[in-house]
Amino acid sequence: MTRRLLVVLILALLCFGLMPVSGCSNNAQTYGAVGGVGGVIIGGITGGVGGAVIGGVVGGGGGYIIGNEQDKP
Repeated sequence: MTRRLLVVLILALLCFGLMPVSGCSNNAQTYGAVGGVGGVIIGGITGGVGGAVIGGVVGGGGGYIIGNEQDKP
């Protein structure tokens, strides 16, 4: 359990650390990426591989929707 948590934390740090250099052109893409990474982290900790996949999809979709609404004038 602690080994899996350590791997997830290292991946989270790498993903969030590389976010500024990803080149997202608008808020929808940026929020989608942040939501996806957050969903993978939470899903991976709570539900294993299946939870990480579902968390990534839900988090990415939710983040994209929120960012898309903020992009609108």
